[in-house]
Amino acid sequence: MKNRVITIGRQYGSNGRKIADMLAKKLGIHCYDKELIHIAAQKKNITYEELLKVDEKRSNPWRYPVEDEVQMQKQFRFEPMNDVLFYTQVDVIRSLAQKEDCIIVGRCANDILRDFNNCKRVFVHAPMEKRLENVMQRVEIDQKEAALLIKKMDKQRRYYYNYFTDKKWEDMSQYDLTINSGDLSEEQIVDVLVALYESIL
Repeated sequence: MKNRVITIGRQYGSNGRKIADMLAKKLGIHCYDKELIHIAAQKKNITYEELLKVDEKRSNPWRYPVEDEVQMQKQFRFEPMNDVLFYTQVDVIRSLAQKEDCIIVGRCANDILRDFNNCKRVFVHAPMEKRLENVMQRVEIDQKEAALLIKKMDKQRRYYYNYFTDKKWEDMSQYDLTINSGDLSEEQIVDVLVALYESIL
């Protein structure tokens, strides 16, 4: 049987990452999120901390987002570190999809693997009141701060996705399944995603 992969895009505060972790644990497979940055750091010999600064962010034409000492190394001088990380992760994500069952969170993975028929693409969203509740609890901030953080993170993810894919983050036709995590419990969503995973032939 070929490898089976699920990609999970998510609105900030929808608990998409938590659901991905729960699903991976139930299936006994690996969930890749920030570990993709560690792999890219090893491949490019750049510190994890520097790459973390540009994770899921589009390039800024006016300034370098990382330390000049890193950005001005000969091999990176004319390529923004955002691009270095993205295209390294493209190679990593495609390689993972070819060699193991896994779950990949964010990072345009649904688009990167659009031609892989062993992949199902999921997007997790939720009503704003539910997202506010989740973020307030997770980050321990008040409602006003949570609303600002949600707006900032969604905008960042939208710009990143639109920039690197030339598509619209909010276009749900790019996904095989969209789930409202405000209507279902996390356990119910995991059960649905297990069935989706098992449907991959």
